[in-house]
Amino acid sequence: METYVLAGGCFWCLDAAYRPLRGVESVVSGYIGGSTENPSYEAVCTGTTGHAEAVAVTFDPEVIPGDVILDAFFTMHDPRQLNRQGNDIGTQYRSAMFPKDAEQEALFAEARARAADVWDGEPVTTMEPLTAFYPAEEYHQDFFAKNPTQGYCLAVAVPKVNKVRARFAEYLEV
Repeated sequence: METYVLAGGCFWCLDAAYRPLRGVESVVSGYIGGSTENPSYEAVCTGTTGHAEAVAVTFDPEVIPGDVILDAFFTMHDPRQLNRQGNDIGTQYRSAMFPKDAEQEALFAEARARAADVWDGEPVTTMEPLTAFYPAEEYHQDFFAKNPTQGYCLAVAVPKVNKVRARFAEYLEV
């Protein structure tokens, strides 16, 4: 198994888009990249902790290649937006990748370069050290499945999930 830690706006959207992919074993929403130990959602939302909302995606590379996980990441969010995704504004919504080693860093950099070819503009996605990852509160885990009719899910998550499903249909669970 391999785990990638990625931040691209609200973690509800990332979580929802990754879960239906075959080979994805788990998705944990959480916080990373800041200075506060064990931050709460409320603290992270203030933008003062330095943390980003992120997901730790654990997958089987024999079933779904790491490149697909990374290309899906750059499909489901706009990597050209600095410290925001749509109306979600602040450093907690930044586009960032947290490689565990030099090999992941190289893979992540290649994916970011591919994203530049897809999007009209250069990604602002940062490469940050993999520091402590704090799982978010339980109600944030698999939020979309638990709250499919919630307004944010319908307006923001559904279009992102649909983009990933359309582009990576061959990896969808049957």
